[in-house]
Amino acid sequence: MKQSLMQQPWLSGRKVFGALIILLGASYAIQQLVLLMQQQQNVRYAFYAGMVAAGATAAGAIPALFLRRLSQKLHDVMLGFGAGVMLAACMFSLIVPALAILDNSGASPWRSSGSVALAILLGAALMLLVERLVPHQHFIKEEDRLLSLKLRRSWLFVFAIILHNIPEGLAIGASYASGDTAAATALATGISIQDIPEGLVVAMALLAAGYSRTLAVGMAVLSGLTEPVMAVIGAAVLGDSSLLLPWGLALAAGAMLFVISHEMIPESHRQGHELPATTGLMLGFVLMMLLDTALG
Repeated sequence: MKQSLMQQPWLSGRKVFGALIILLGASYAIQQLVLLMQQQQNVRYAFYAGMVAAGATAAGAIPALFLRRLSQKLHDVMLGFGAGVMLAACMFSLIVPALAILDNSGASPWRSSGSVALAILLGAALMLLVERLVPHQHFIKEEDRLLSLKLRRSWLFVFAIILHNIPEGLAIGASYASGDTAAATALATGISIQDIPEGLVVAMALLAAGYSRTLAVGMAVLSGLTEPVMAVIGAAVLGDSSLLLPWGLALAAGAMLFVISHEMIPESHRQGHELPATTGLMLGFVLMMLLDTALG
């Protein structure tokens, strides 16, 4: 008993020290972000666009405070819509600009297309590696619901959402790093639009898993903050190197394609609503194409 009492001040001291380290690290990161945004216009735009996307996720999650349930068919249509938007964004906002940059640099058609193809495959491979290394839990697949590991299921859900948002944030950052603000705005607008139903799907999935409404919505809202962080990273890293830019665009496209094929389309088709989900995908694809054409 005396030993445990003697350990308590030490443990509380370690907690205070840890919290102080976190606060100092966060304040330093914010300071560097402000400086970076002041120095680089593209990083500033990427951050703003990422915050809009995060706000769209939050806006989509809020109705979960009042809705009792989301019909499976509507759920699948919304997943399909998001997949369609991301699919068109990969093609028109990432892959095509990457090819154009390489073509304008004087690369041969075989070299430019081969480089983009390799970067797409590398982006997908990186997402596969991250998925294997980071413990997470899918929203639909029954076999994944049996995973518990040493983490609470809520954190497994959070990690799954973060993995899903990483390529979206990188795509926003890479697009603004290209310097084509109109095309980047079209991409960010499309991602923000698809983030609205995505936020609702995430919050309702957490509700179905047994979490309270406040916790489910709060986790969905916080998950959207991944996008401005990754957008800043993408814009800062790629904005300083014209050689890395087409590779970064294609890498982001490959990561998004992996998420579309590995997560969104299979889950939207699992309950037998293939036609409604496909309809949502087509509408999302066309909407993103129109946005890219009109704004880009």
